[in-house]
Amino acid sequence: MGIAVWALIAYIAIIVVWNGVLKRNIGEAMLIGFAGVCLFGGADFLSLAWAGIADALAEEVVFAALAFVFMGYLLTKLGLIQEQVTVLNSVFGRLRGGAGYVSTSAAALLGGPAGSGSGIAASVGSVTIPWMTRSNWRPDLAASLVAGNAGLGISIPPSSSMFLLLGSAAVAPVLTADQLFVPALVGGLWTVAYRFVVVFVWVRRHNIAATDAADILPLRAALRAGWTSLLVYAGILIPVLMTLDFGVKLMESRVGEAADDVSIVVWIPVLTVLATFAVAWKRLPRTGRAWNELLGEMAPRYAVIGATLFFAFAAAASLGELGLVDQLTSIMQALDAPAVVIASLVGLLLVIIAAPLTGTATIAAVGGVAFSALTAAGVAPAAAATAIMIFASTEGASPPGAAPIYIASGIAQVDPARTFGRLIIWFVIPTLVIGVLVATGLLPI
Repeated sequence: MGIAVWALIAYIAIIVVWNGVLKRNIGEAMLIGFAGVCLFGGADFLSLAWAGIADALAEEVVFAALAFVFMGYLLTKLGLIQEQVTVLNSVFGRLRGGAGYVSTSAAALLGGPAGSGSGIAASVGSVTIPWMTRSNWRPDLAASLVAGNAGLGISIPPSSSMFLLLGSAAVAPVLTADQLFVPALVGGLWTVAYRFVVVFVWVRRHNIAATDAADILPLRAALRAGWTSLLVYAGILIPVLMTLDFGVKLMESRVGEAADDVSIVVWIPVLTVLATFAVAWKRLPRTGRAWNELLGEMAPRYAVIGATLFFAFAAAASLGELGLVDQLTSIMQALDAPAVVIASLVGLLLVIIAAPLTGTATIAAVGGVAFSALTAAGVAPAAAATAIMIFASTEGASPPGAAPIYIASGIAQVDPARTFGRLIIWFVIPTLVIGVLVATGLLPI
């Protein structure tokens, strides 16, 4: 094996030990992992480190990812997510087990902006678990569904995990954010569709009733009170439409060749933040002190996420300088196995690693390697990246280390161990299968 492969192994080991064993935050792990990679440059340590840092500073997706974090924070802090859940409840609440459909829909809507399994479990679970238990959902079932849905923060773009993957040395040269966004969204929707099937089956198996009428606003009343909260998603819809054929032609007719310079991953958070400001104008802070308090609450989150993103990109660039892509390609070509076998092995590896870590940490550590393995086996780049995000999304449901399990169980007041077997059978294994089907083209994206 080449020196870059050994550097990658050391990089993964450092992240796993620092984050998974020592329980330090992922930002620290990425910094130390980056330093460990640069040590493999020997006398060229400083030049290798500077090459990585310079590349990370030039990445527009670093800015975009931090903007997405701010967007998700605003949606939750200003109460827009709560209003969206209320609207969903008015649509699904009258169905048998309707609160479960609401919980799944809310997790899907929040998934991309939040990008955090723990955040989804806490925000969606705190609202929908009480609704579920009042409508004949057993507490352990309700906790299992919320924990199982938490992975949607990884599999549905835009998410910080998508940006981490795009920034890896193996992915960056062959796949852009604009090329990945729509395939990743379709892949994420396959995982949402499966979760609706789970709710349907559980409702009938456990004889779950409809939500209590007292917990349901009429749709007209819910829309009257919260329809404006749905407008924030125009910030996602408009840039996506501009990537379709008619959107591209429209842009070219207005701005000419400059249309090629419009980045979907930059415009989505910018437009969504602006839409959030417009929709929740009256709820925004009115004084400098209030704004300082609002932003101050975000500071710890930005410190961790910002460090994670920046040093992940820097480490990826440094590994690229060491020749990682060429060395991994040679190794993967030597395997000479069918795509379905490679996809299954890669998926199983990601699921195992994601169990003690988070999906974000898993993609940061081995996302580039997984991408190289899949593409070397003949998987299309967009399908490979989408499958990797789906595989890593099992982090919310992988016992015993997944934080969303304990968050959801705490809200439902049940023993987390009661959810372990159900989560593996109903979420971890099926998600692995969905990822393999996407990678092999049997599920179109």
